[in-house]
Amino acid sequence: MRLEPNPPRLVTVVVALVIGAIGLVYAWPITALVPLLDPVANALGSVGLTLDRELADLCLFACPSLLVVGSLLPGI
Repeated sequence: MRLEPNPPRLVTVVVALVIGAIGLVYAWPITALVPLLDPVANALGSVGLTLDRELADLCLFACPSLLVVGSLLPGI
């Protein structure tokens, strides 16, 4: 079985960029942008997650991982 990489879908790219931006703002606290992401923190708080540095590091890891998975698996 050969993997033939395809470009990921636009939705996958947008989600990966949003996750990467959130991770970047919280991993290296950019104080000017943290208040802009309060709605995201509130939405994650309702699920039971706190947006801290650990979750930000996971977001930074998930961003390129999502792009790789999106290029290797069709339909993602």
